[in-house]
Amino acid sequence: MKKLLLIRHARATHDLDFEDFERPLKKSGIRDAELMAERLLAEKLVPQNLVTSPALRTLSTADIFTQFLSLPKAKEDIRIYEANRPALLQVINEFDQKQDFMGLVGHNPTLEQIIYYFTGQSLDFPTCAIALIGFKLDSWEMISAGTGTVKWYSFPKEDIN
Repeated sequence: MKKLLLIRHARATHDLDFEDFERPLKKSGIRDAELMAERLLAEKLVPQNLVTSPALRTLSTADIFTQFLSLPKAKEDIRIYEANRPALLQVINEFDQKQDFMGLVGHNPTLEQIIYYFTGQSLDFPTCAIALIGFKLDSWEMISAGTGTVKWYSFPKEDIN
């Protein structure tokens, strides 16, 4: 059985001095990523590896998760940045078959779209949200529409200030 942890990058600056690809995390985004990594540890939801978009905000989010979860450095895949649903599905279908539990750090709206595609569930997916999708399949290549179930879902609470 395959399990996929989908993680949306933490909050990043919208400062116009930065190109989209180079937007850094805000301090609140760093705190959110640390909080969510700790939440995964508490729930014993630790993937074997992470794959991430190489955009600075996703790469920084992945680095926080790998540090907190004692994982190897996340593998970067440029296809995740600006991916549409079919492109993201291709990335997932190409995961190493030896890995049963993978994590992917990416962007919206594609993460919401792929969750719906896999499960038929529409989830609000704010920054640093995480969804665990379970598949009753033994091959990443077989994962497609309607083959998954949301097993766990969480996100940091937004600051009131």
